[in-house]
Amino acid sequence: MQTAAKEGAIPVVPSGARPRLESIDVVRGAIMVLMALDHVRDFFHHAALLFGPTDLSQTNAALFFTRWITHFCAPVFFFLAGTSAFLSFGRGKSKNDLARFLVSRGLWLVFLELTVVRCFGWAFNFNYHLTGLLVIWALGWSMIVLAALIYLPRWFITLFAVLMIAGHNLLDPVDPESFGALAWLWKILHVPGELHPFPGITLAIAYPLVPWVGVMAAGYVLGAWFKLERVERQKRLFWLGIALTAAFVTLRALNIYGDPTPWNAQRSAILSFLNCEKYPSSLLYLLMTLGPVIVLLALLDRHLPAIFRPVIVFGRVPLFFYLLHLPLIHGIAVGLSYLKYGRADWLFFGPAGIPARFGAAYPRDYGYGLLWVYLIWIAVVVLLYPLCRWFARVKQERRDLWLSYL
Repeated sequence: MQTAAKEGAIPVVPSGARPRLESIDVVRGAIMVLMALDHVRDFFHHAALLFGPTDLSQTNAALFFTRWITHFCAPVFFFLAGTSAFLSFGRGKSKNDLARFLVSRGLWLVFLELTVVRCFGWAFNFNYHLTGLLVIWALGWSMIVLAALIYLPRWFITLFAVLMIAGHNLLDPVDPESFGALAWLWKILHVPGELHPFPGITLAIAYPLVPWVGVMAAGYVLGAWFKLERVERQKRLFWLGIALTAAFVTLRALNIYGDPTPWNAQRSAILSFLNCEKYPSSLLYLLMTLGPVIVLLALLDRHLPAIFRPVIVFGRVPLFFYLLHLPLIHGIAVGLSYLKYGRADWLFFGPAGIPARFGAAYPRDYGYGLLWVYLIWIAVVVLLYPLCRWFARVKQERRDLWLSYL
């Protein structure tokens, strides 16, 4: 057991403890690797300055699917965060302990988003005139809400999750300005946009909390299934995932509800069918992503061969991976720009993948083709693996409280 842990950096489960589910770790690890691809594309792809990768009037299939496959990342982040919260309950934790941990970790994530992630990841500066409220921010606040939800009956949490995921598109026509002085709150909850709390200060909200709080709550409720016997949980997860995927195909084909933009059979039909809204995430976007992932969780719920070990390592230290990958990607972009142009000042504002804000500062010939994006992505993942393996061993060998926050 100790030898296997040393070779693969897979933490050993202490005697008497419930073993970790490798299916959860491998799915979470794969999602982290895919997320890195999306962020490499943001910083390096030449078309990032010109148009969005899912703009069907300008994109191509290779670029579209490079972006589309990463749509699975955010739903899995939130869903498995809820599942992990449920599974941690009972490992020497009372509900009060779990609630305190969720609140403290949630506040810690919000703090990291506004400091480390923003300054040392996306921006490479300490100028707070523009600050994005992104996925880590939304994860943090979702954990804080979940801390309150766990005291309620499971049926209520289930109803809350279903209504938030399935019903929130009914609120799409509601304009923030209809709330008057509380328009800012509706933007935080449901409509992506900008807030201007002080003169010269802009907060750009990309991840409104609805429906993400519901996705985390759904993961928490389904966490109970992961405590069932393997055959039973495999069966339940598999058929739930199939049902959610079938619901996506049916609703999308009918064009009746679940996404603000109907698909068009006359123009790039397959791409249009899959091109669901992420900001805020529509019902169809969530069905399209969570359905297949839940099926995958069922299929991977078995003893996995050694080839999966590197991905499992990433899945055991997801926040550590996240905090390292952005500075690494950004730093490589700066280095290559100095080699090519002799300067890289545009990269101290933000990635090329946000052209509305930063595109004008970039050289017109900035960027690389999709092949180079994939090669840089592979290099980033390879460079991160030894560090993540080291930290996985640290978490295995020590039980310091602070390690649970990374």
